[in-house]
Amino acid sequence: MSARIFTPDIKVEHVISFSDAVFAFAITLMALTIDIPDLPLNLSQSELLQRLDDFYPQFEDYVISFAVIATFWISYHQVFNHIKSSHMSMVYLNLLFLLLITLLSLTTSFVTNYASYQIPYIIYCIVVIMASSLLVLIWWFATRQHRLIDKGIHPLFIKGTFLVLLSLPIIFGISIVISFVDLDIAQYFWLSIIPVNIWIRHKYRH
Repeated sequence: MSARIFTPDIKVEHVISFSDAVFAFAITLMALTIDIPDLPLNLSQSELLQRLDDFYPQFEDYVISFAVIATFWISYHQVFNHIKSSHMSMVYLNLLFLLLITLLSLTTSFVTNYASYQIPYIIYCIVVIMASSLLVLIWWFATRQHRLIDKGIHPLFIKGTFLVLLSLPIIFGISIVISFVDLDIAQYFWLSIIPVNIWIRHKYRH
């Protein structure tokens, strides 16, 4: 009797459905960590504006973190749209990746409450680097010798996607170094992901 019958067989569409649910949960959890100010009804307009101005840094951190998770969601589907079959090693890597996605929600709260400190920022970046590196690993595992993808996929597309995925941990790693000089510049350095990805997609188009 083959030992294969004892190996769990999880369809790739079930992996994707579960992952989408975790992404939705992570974004919801992140929204719940936002501390909405309790505004008295008798505030003057100037006092209201001041309260909203105090709330702005927290809102900005939320928007940035939402953009990061959204980027992960887009990259995730760019990867799994081309994966045609499943493998338990990939499933376990995917579960670890999803664990880190949920941790992003918790570390966002840490950054929001201690926005002027470097340590929360570094912890957040480390989680992003680990999650994005796992996505790189999943793509490498799936495309190695066309193990889990269509054999007709162009090699330039495989390499270009690999570099796009790899750009995320590299940019966040650089931002950690920049944070030792200026924390605000480090946060906005994330925006360099956009031109880098455009350049890579242009270079490896086929």
